[in-house]
Amino acid sequence: MTTVTNTSPTTAHLEAAARRHLWGHFSRHGENITPPIITRGEGARIWDAAGKSYLDGLSGLFVVQAGHGRLELAEAAAKQAEQLAFFPLWSYATPPAIELAERLAGYAPGDLNRVFFTTGGGEAVESAWKLAKQYFKKVGKPGKHKVISRSIAYHGTPQGALAITGIPALKAPFEPLTPGAFRVPNTNIYRAPEPLGSDPKAFGIWAADRIAEAIEFEGPDTVAAVFLEPVQNAGGCFPPPPGYFERVRQICDEYDVLLVSDEVICAFGRIGSMFACDDFGYVPDIITCAKGMTSGYSPIGAMIASDRLFEPFADGTSMFAHGYTFGGHPVSAAVALANLDIFEREGLNAHVAEQAPAFRATLDKLTDLPMVGDVRGEGFFYGIELVKDKTTKESFTDDEAERILHGFLSTALFDAGLYCRADDRGDPVIQLAPPLICGQTEFDEIENILRSVLTEAWTLL
Repeated sequence: MTTVTNTSPTTAHLEAAARRHLWGHFSRHGENITPPIITRGEGARIWDAAGKSYLDGLSGLFVVQAGHGRLELAEAAAKQAEQLAFFPLWSYATPPAIELAERLAGYAPGDLNRVFFTTGGGEAVESAWKLAKQYFKKVGKPGKHKVISRSIAYHGTPQGALAITGIPALKAPFEPLTPGAFRVPNTNIYRAPEPLGSDPKAFGIWAADRIAEAIEFEGPDTVAAVFLEPVQNAGGCFPPPPGYFERVRQICDEYDVLLVSDEVICAFGRIGSMFACDDFGYVPDIITCAKGMTSGYSPIGAMIASDRLFEPFADGTSMFAHGYTFGGHPVSAAVALANLDIFEREGLNAHVAEQAPAFRATLDKLTDLPMVGDVRGEGFFYGIELVKDKTTKESFTDDEAERILHGFLSTALFDAGLYCRADDRGDPVIQLAPPLICGQTEFDEIENILRSVLTEAWTLL
């Protein structure tokens, strides 16, 4: 039993309490492992309990689009909590949820006008699969229940979303998962075989056609949806090759399969537009989103569906029997509205579009390092793939990746003043996604720290 007092805890007490009681997410634990304790943020920077400052090169977790320390977002939360702190959307509605749904529908392309709120991205993905299944039952195609996603893609942790996820190591501890999910190749052109590796358009058509091949193999009357991120996160920011999404849209239309654009990371300016499907010129049937909707100041997510998908549920008696207690929480919805006000007032989407070439050019400087094999991404969302041999593209062994990424890089980058992600869910990469308020000063700081730490890492091989 722990006794709680009202005095401010010391850093030593917080560290001890974290080791004893806090179960971290996707975290390693052990006797000598103490998580860094982050106490405040301002703009693009965060501070730890010892007062040391770091550049937030990952926007928390691809979340803090508008930057830390935005007083107006805190005030929006407080004002809404004073008026109505909570009420569910189970047969009722609240003004913030209504206003936010209208606003999101206004940003979304095509006829994506129906907004189903969740509390996060994984729940939005879960909701989309459930909707796809029930929709096809209601229109007389009950066999269509399977989903297709890409290798190494991450789509969330609930049982359904985890089944859609294409990372075997994340799934194995929780199997058996929800059945019906199948994988196709991703769009990592750096690892594509020749001649596809030197012909982006041909590679894009090839990768898209693997989706048609999978639908045919499983049977078109059994496949309900294809889940794709505009820029795939896991594996290190794989952008779509030219023509890829145009061909995917054609395939989905041909086989009556729903195209789900999983924009939990890519929406709200991360690539440039409010929704990244606009950046790549396609209109999905469903968008899943979360993270940047509130810039992380309060949790919320959403599934945005087309009018066509909603129509069978609008007969006065039908129900999408699905929901979350805190989905569309009035405080979170109010914060999201205030956050979107900042986007529009400060022109964050235009800022990303203007600054993205400079971000890419700054990161491209790192390609002179022997360890940097590839720099890829879009907007303010980049991955740097690390290799042992740039000529052959030879990657690290599992033991080497453990030693270099987890044993050195993760800690060394943070100690050098940069919070980012060293990830080996696919090939070893460093991922970067700074707040959308950043510019050349922050880009240069990121490059300088990476250059120093990666140079040192190379000497450890």
